[in-house]
Amino acid sequence: MENETHYAEAVIDNGTFGTRTIRFETGRLAKQAAGSAVAYLDDDTMVLSATTASKRPKDNLDFFPLTVDVEERQYAAGKIPGSFFRREGRPSEDAILTCRLIDRPLRPSFKKGLRNEIQIVETIMALNPDHLYDVVAINAASCSTQLAGLPFSGPIGGTRVALIKGQWVAFPTHTELEDAVFDMVVAGRVLEDGDVAIMMVEAEATEKTIQLVKDGAEAPTEEVVAAGLEAAKPFIKALCKAQSDLAAKAAKPTGEFPVFLDYEDDVLEALTAAVKTELAQALTIAGKQEREAELDRVKEIAGEKLLPQFEGREKEISGAYRALTKKLVRERIIKDKVRIDGRGITDIRTLAAEVEAIPRVHGSALFERGETQILGVTTLNMLRMEQQLDTLSPVTRKRYMHNYNFPPYSVGETGRVGSPKRREIGHGALAERAIVPVLPSREDFPYAIRQVSEALGSNGSTSMGSVCASTMSLLNAGVPLKAAVAGIAMGLISEEIDGQTHYVALTDILGAEDAFGDMDFKVAGTKQFVTALQLDTKLDGIPASVLAAALKQARDARLHILDVMNEAIDVPDEMSPNAPRIITVKIPVDKIGEVIGPKGKMINQIQEDTGADITIEDDGTIYIGAAQGSQAEAARATINGIANPTMPEVGERYLGTVVKTTTFGAFVSLMPGKDGLLHISQIRKLAGGKRVENVEDVVGVGQKVQVEIAEIDSRGKLSLIPVVEGEEGEDQKDDTDK
Repeated sequence: MENETHYAEAVIDNGTFGTRTIRFETGRLAKQAAGSAVAYLDDDTMVLSATTASKRPKDNLDFFPLTVDVEERQYAAGKIPGSFFRREGRPSEDAILTCRLIDRPLRPSFKKGLRNEIQIVETIMALNPDHLYDVVAINAASCSTQLAGLPFSGPIGGTRVALIKGQWVAFPTHTELEDAVFDMVVAGRVLEDGDVAIMMVEAEATEKTIQLVKDGAEAPTEEVVAAGLEAAKPFIKALCKAQSDLAAKAAKPTGEFPVFLDYEDDVLEALTAAVKTELAQALTIAGKQEREAELDRVKEIAGEKLLPQFEGREKEISGAYRALTKKLVRERIIKDKVRIDGRGITDIRTLAAEVEAIPRVHGSALFERGETQILGVTTLNMLRMEQQLDTLSPVTRKRYMHNYNFPPYSVGETGRVGSPKRREIGHGALAERAIVPVLPSREDFPYAIRQVSEALGSNGSTSMGSVCASTMSLLNAGVPLKAAVAGIAMGLISEEIDGQTHYVALTDILGAEDAFGDMDFKVAGTKQFVTALQLDTKLDGIPASVLAAALKQARDARLHILDVMNEAIDVPDEMSPNAPRIITVKIPVDKIGEVIGPKGKMINQIQEDTGADITIEDDGTIYIGAAQGSQAEAARATINGIANPTMPEVGERYLGTVVKTTTFGAFVSLMPGKDGLLHISQIRKLAGGKRVENVEDVVGVGQKVQVEIAEIDSRGKLSLIPVVEGEEGEDQKDDTDK
């Protein structure tokens, strides 16, 4: 019986776009894990998920130790890793982002107070190159965890839905996404009443969104995004049902796991009686540092009052203090519509925006929202500097690279600096997705672009601050964006009063409001539509009307921020003199070999002579980059001479280069691919009319010579004569004598 294999499947109907079948299997692979499951997409993509729990809890921790790892195996796509060691190394950015997509809906689904280490390992074992594995991995992780006998309130269903030709399509392929206006990953679970509670959303517009909207497609406004979330619910329900069917056959009974609550009720009651008034007063201080200093003082008072009574339960006092803080903050917002720093629920903190914040760089901007301060820096370079990707995705290079840094001093703390953590990678990716839809095409702006966001100060949504700073920095660098993009972080607080649930949406949330709220979502976009959205909620469902109202509230805030940014910069600046100049040349494909030359001789010579960098695309597009425009123009003239030549004419003069000498004269290169013969009888003019016995005595290879085309024969061969100062007058005199 132990070796029996069980199956369940969900069939997703996309109408005219066909069906997708997600099949779950358990009992065949990874049998020693607490729970293992394989998820297949159309029997062509395969993800193995294994969930394991430690035997003993780590009761010294004050958080739930859940780890999610995604292992991309290159054999899944029939590849050998491109690294020196030819094996997989550190996880790719795609793998890290998938880990976050899995962690975010699964973490709140475990029983509160669990302290056993839980590890979920996803191995991508087979991948159709047109499939995206991330949503398959979400379902596989939920399924293996559901089977593991853990205190887990799953299953969680995850789907990607894309708005393609007016229809929301589930599990779209890379090919289908090329025509998508909007792309969303949505995860949720089914409630007892049959409705689906949305738990996590990661959404973005695409590179083609603006063009598709111009061509008549519906723009991804807030209303369209909300409709997409509703469209995802039936798909999530089907995925959850398949997982439940499998769990009914093969799940282990839920084991006994000790739960370590943050505090017991008696500690909370004593703490409330001791410091509630002082704590409520401290929470009215507007400034973050002053407020935190006062909160620390009140916490010390609480410890002094309660430690004698609760000796050995110091951790519970700390947990109860946090719970009381959360309760007071939420009560004030629900009842008085006043927040920690004294703002109303729709108020935005003081904004400041400026460009050219630092010297010499190609573009820079500083954006401030209250105590959140972001520096954006843009660097431009040749397209050959774009990022090369060695992943399972069919995308092999990335022209726009967005890096986000969050040093510990940004929150007034000490800590490790160095390689980016998962959070930093996730924030950078969110800001990148918000900007990509408004970037100019490679043809219109042939540069590789690196954007760096430095979080210099943090108190609420540095990722959305990064979007604002990046937009201004890119414009300052001269990047012709299709539209300006701004972002805002929103929160939601809910409370049941007299049997009815009341919701309050908060604009521009602080870090504390993020921690104490029920939902946070970040929305970025232009004046016309949403370009990126990220949502996480702890609630069992958000009424569509509440979500729609919150999205509209976010739009009002975004428009206000865009106005402030436009005051700082509203059109692209002139490019920095420190940025490279890149021009484009188009040549016939059959001429590429001539430009490159044997073993790269010609292209290397052009680069050496002009100082320009040259990149040649397979379609005959050549990108020429140089520190100065004159260098790029010189390279362009040389390339045109080879690939787009104009036929020389008799009488034209050139400053040529001697490339070869013979007994009967010297061959002079006038332009790449065009040489002419300077006969020995003409070379004597360069020697003052004396007889020339040896050509090398007068001219040598590499020497520059001013020549004129005297004759072009029927085969196109050029005969040259030297141009010598005073020669014209002498020639005229000779003609007169004759």
